[in-house]
Amino acid sequence: MKKLSVFCVALILSSILFVAFTFVKLGGIVGRVGPVDAVTGVSLIAGRDTTSVTVNQGSFSFTQLKEGVYTIVIKANAPYKDAVIENVAVKDSTTTDLGEVRLKQ
Repeated sequence: MKKLSVFCVALILSSILFVAFTFVKLGGIVGRVGPVDAVTGVSLIAGRDTTSVTVNQGSFSFTQLKEGVYTIVIKANAPYKDAVIENVAVKDSTTTDLGEVRLKQ
């Protein structure tokens, strides 16, 4: 009887944890940078955390992001100037498309 009680408690706790993690839905940010040869890298800033991704033919993508507000920093080759996009919102399980970001000289 004691083993059955322990098993039931363990089953209930594991069910609660499983359900808790299924409600965490992650989103993303995608975009393109032009001109393609002007960009050296794209970084995402969330609070004190920074992550970078590679740029493939001008396109970039950040995935597995929690709901929140982020800053995107695009590093450029000279004579182009770096670009900063602030207050990029990510909602539950959606991908925010920034469209094409044209770098200025």
